[in-house]
Order: sequence, then C-alpha cells, then structure tokens
Amino acid sequence: MAPPTGTIYAHLREDERRPRRRRRWRWVAAALLVPALAAGGTLWLLRTEGTPEQTADDYLDAWTDQSYAEMRELVADPPADFEQWHRRFLTDLQAEHISLRRPLPNGVFASTVGDDGAVTFHAVVQGRRDWDYDGELKLVERGGRWKVAWTPATIHRLLKKGRSLRAITRPGEPAHVLAAGGERIDTPDTPGSVQQLVEGLKRTYPDWFAPYKETTIELYEGDRPVETLVGAGGKVPLKTTIDLKVHRAGAAALEGVDKPASLVALRPSTGEILAVVNKPGGFNRALLGKYPPGSTFKVVTASALVADGAKPDARVTCPAEQNIGGFPFHNAGFKDYGTLAFRDAFAHSCNTTFGAMSVDRLGADRLAKVAASFGFGAAITPGVPAVKAEFPAPKDDTDLASASIGQGRVLASPLNMASVAAAIAAGAWWPPRLVPEERMPDHTLRPRRLEDDVVRALRDLMPAVVTDGTAQAVSFPEGTAGKTGTAEYGSGKEPPAHSWFVGYRGDLAFAVIVEGGGAGSAVAAPVAARFLKALA
Repeated sequence: MAPPTGTIYAHLREDERRPRRRRRWRWVAAALLVPALAAGGTLWLLRTEGTPEQTADDYLDAWTDQSYAEMRELVADPPADFEQWHRRFLTDLQAEHISLRRPLPNGVFASTVGDDGAVTFHAVVQGRRDWDYDGELKLVERGGRWKVAWTPATIHRLLKKGRSLRAITRPGEPAHVLAAGGERIDTPDTPGSVQQLVEGLKRTYPDWFAPYKETTIELYEGDRPVETLVGAGGKVPLKTTIDLKVHRAGAAALEGVDKPASLVALRPSTGEILAVVNKPGGFNRALLGKYPPGSTFKVVTASALVADGAKPDARVTCPAEQNIGGFPFHNAGFKDYGTLAFRDAFAHSCNTTFGAMSVDRLGADRLAKVAASFGFGAAITPGVPAVKAEFPAPKDDTDLASASIGQGRVLASPLNMASVAAAIAAGAWWPPRLVPEERMPDHTLRPRRLEDDVVRALRDLMPAVVTDGTAQAVSFPEGTAGKTGTAEYGSGKEPPAHSWFVGYRGDLAFAVIVEGGGAGSAVAAPVAARFLKALA
C-alpha cells in the first residue's frame, strides 16, 4: 500500500564498514508513518530485524568458534543432526580449526547479497592437510528476522546425505631429480653416468629423499571415493644443472674410445656442471678420479708467470732436455724448439721452459698461491661427492719443476681441470656446482677473480695451442681455446701416460681424460673436437 500524503519515510541502514563481531539484531530499515499532527493521526512502526550480511557474519563467527547452539538459533529449520554434521565434517578432515568470513570487496564489508538471497563466504581449514574453499549461505526472512536456510551443502557445496569429505593420508611419492630443462633424470632409462650423480645427490641430501606421508582431501559416497578435491602435491623436485643435450654430445664423443675415459663440461660464468660422462660406468672418475694433470697444469703455471711479468711475446728458450735440481727434464719426443716466444713455448708445451722458469722466477710459494686461486687445495661441494685438487708444497727445485708441468705429486680430477679452463673463460674461478645456488653453502658461492692481465694473456696463449701448437692437427670449431696434456705415471724409460685436453669455447668449458691413452694431442684432443662439433 502506498504511503498516504504527508508521510515522512526514512531508511536507517547499519554502517557495514565496521567489521566488529557479534553485532546482532540491528535495525536495517524503519518506516515511520506519521500522519499530520494537526489531523490527530496515529504513529505506525514497521521493522525487520538485522540484515542478510549481519546474520551471515554472526553465523560465520559462531561456526568459527564451533558454537553450534548459537548457529542453530540462526538457522530457519535446523535438522536434528545439525551439530553432528559439523562435528563429523572436522573429524573426517582430521582438522583442528575452521575459520570463516565473508569476502571483503575493496577491503570493506560491502554488500554481498545476491538476487537469490545468497551470501558467499570463504573457509580456511587447518588440520592434517590445510586447505580452503568458497561456500554460500542462503538467507530467508522468517518471523521478522533473517535466517540461514540450511542444508548439508551449506557446509560445502558437494555435501549431501550419504556424502562426506575426508582427509586421506598415504605414503608420498619420492622427490624427483630433474635436469636443467625439467626432464626427469632419476628413471631407469637415464644414462648411467647421470644415474651416478643422482645417487650422489641422494647421499648428500638424505632429508630431501627421505620417506614421508602426504594427505589428500577426497569426496566419498558412503565408503567409496568419487572425487579428489585436493591432490597430493608431492615433494619439490631437486633440479640440477645437468644439460642433457650437452651430456649426449659428450657421450657421443667418447664412443669408440676403448680405454677408461671421462668428459666434464661446465658453464664458466656460473660454475654450473652441464655434463659428466664416464666410460665405462661403475666409477665416477670425472669427479672422484685423481690424476696428474700433466701439461694442462701449465695453464696455472703460465698464469703465475704472467702475473709476475712474463709477456706472451717475450723470448724464452726451449731446449730438448735440461737438468733442473739434478734431474733431467725433457720435452715430448725430445724436441728442441730453441729460442721462441713465450706464447709458442706454451703452445708447444715446452717442459724445459716451464720447469726452468718456475724455479728461476716463481718459487714454490708463489706457484702454490696461484694454484690456490684456481681451486687447488680447496674442498669443493658441488652437491655430490668430489675430490679436491692437490698441490703439495714442493720440497726442492726438482719437485717444483715437476709440479709446474703437472707431474710429481700434483693431482686433479677432470672436474678440477675443467674449472681451471672455465676460470680463464670467465675471468674468475667459480666453485663448480650441480645444484641450485640456494642448496649450496654460502661460502662455496664466492668466485675468485683473476687478474685482468692474466686473463688477457691466457686468452692469447690457449687459442694458440689449437691454431699453432700441439693440437693444430685436430679440427676444432672456430673460437676454441685449450691445452693438451700428457701425464706420465708409473716408471720406466717410456712410462705410460694419461691423455688430457682442457679448454673452452664461448660460455662452455670442458676437460677430457683417457686413462693410459698416451699423447693428449692424439687421443683426448680429438674427443674434445667431436664434443664441440656436436654442440656447434
């Protein structure tokens, strides 16, 4: 009925920007029908208690507090098992607490009532498996008040008679191990050398791979599961730096090599290990093998000499044989190169030159200090077991001369020597790593910068090995720099030797060793060339 003429009509609304709890039975609207006083009229008062939002807030507050009696008072037609439904809901979910509230558009309690009288809410369940969901309360007017029209779907939209939501706990799937590109490398079809790394990671990070249990949230129809609402997340996989493309190129390069061999590749700018290939498997010689590095160590010795003033164009002598400290040192094949540039002495791998210059110009302490800047003597923790490179203090001139050409008591793994080559490429020695930086101890992440003059000089010396020196007969891709090594071991007039080649090309550094392979230029260098060509 329309209000008569002369009526004063007003609406009094609750200020819904105040999120206080337990604001019950407020005035939403009041219509004051006041006839003209002069006509001696009557005062009419019409009211509806509360608002849909207020009733929803009170209901959600009571639900959060698990005050089921209070909740029942706010329900239009509560069933006899009303409280049982709510208690079983938490029990089945193995939950300790549920927190509920209406969403807050723009951060305030704005109106959220739909045209159908529904108010949305957000629930957060805390228990064996924390999770959250959105729900809906249907509000109806009943006896001058707003009430909740309750059904089991009020608790969760999927609930009805005969249904339940349950937290189910089962053994979790073990953490996976991934390559840098996201491929799994912990499967039976993974290359054997990579499987060795995976086993090493499991020993280093046992907690990461320890058995655990995982909880899902599932909808049941009676005792039959029908839908998984919250699935098993699984443990976060351990992502490595291994690049399978680089690994495959390394493995292909070693095909046809009939002696034990390994290849290691690094990213010089970060120290990330890209490939570790061992042939045959069974022993991770790439990271655990300790070998005399032979003439590949001349990268370190040349760096020390350059740092102390030697220039690539300086003239030096390279006799076929020279007595140093009472012991005769000779060049490979007893070649006599006479007088030549220091660059060429490096390219031709003159043992007599480097042995004599180390004794005359460096001394044991100086060479040891420079070796340390390339990681010798420092424990390395790439994420799997790995040996450190060893440079024992030379005892005398003969010992020093032997050390300067990577013989005597100097020992290193292919990983150690790959990081030496990487240091020249990057201008700094980075500790090699197989896992993300956040998994590494902080002290292992600091690079050791090389002197600018040293880097410039070695970037001149190492390419000369490929273009004009011991590896010139091998066809390398353009831009390759490296150093051959023939590391004698054992005894006799012609002792056996390991074949080495270390180098870099762009942001890729590597080391190759073939045990007992002989001359580095004849065996290891061709392997390295095949490796780089496969990637180029």
